[in-house]
Amino acid sequence: MDREDRPQSFAGEGRGSEDPLPGLGRRVLDAFFSPGRLAEALARNPVWGAALGIVLLLGTIQLLLIPAEIWDQYIREAALERGGEVPPWMGTFMRYFRVVGAPVAITIYIFVKGGFTALLFAFVLGDDGRFRQYLAMVVHSQLVPMAISVLLVYPRIVTGNVELTLNVGSFFFFLPEGYWTRMLGALDLTQLWAWIIVAHGAHAIDPRRSLKSGSLVLLAWAVFVAMLLGFLPR
Repeated sequence: MDREDRPQSFAGEGRGSEDPLPGLGRRVLDAFFSPGRLAEALARNPVWGAALGIVLLLGTIQLLLIPAEIWDQYIREAALERGGEVPPWMGTFMRYFRVVGAPVAITIYIFVKGGFTALLFAFVLGDDGRFRQYLAMVVHSQLVPMAISVLLVYPRIVTGNVELTLNVGSFFFFLPEGYWTRMLGALDLTQLWAWIIVAHGAHAIDPRRSLKSGSLVLLAWAVFVAMLLGFLPR
């Protein structure tokens, strides 16, 4: 794997660890516009608590803004496609899940993703880094898809499609329904963006890992997962 031949440095050693950590607002903006600068800051000081709070808030807001009747219709149609009926308690469950369950699910997803990233780079590929550093990058990277999900609330309401995303499949609308449409539809562009942000983090944590190499590794993983999801029926 491509690794830049430079002196080993991680966890802030010899890299100006005395530099102050940018404020939360600055880090949010950097996630969108300057991921390299964000990665350098988080490699020195891997904080993630406040950013996780924003991610959870955005994730909950985008669910609450979609009217309950649209969720009810979505659940009903999904049940009919599977040849079943909607349990009478399902509507109440979804209303509570949007407030309580969604933040828990998002938190679990982020920690699993952070653990996978640390396992991949620090153990499988032999980079120098700590779980907390990779977790901080993953948390901040999720600011992008969560913010864009809030912007997609209106199109989801208009179309009645709560699963509407910005995905690669949108550019291949002419393909017939089947494996390739499911596979390409699973490649969420905002999550691919988030993986690129994490790749900046992998490079900042261990500069021997080039940005190009980190990006290729993570994007290849995203494509592999999408290929598996393509086999699942909608």
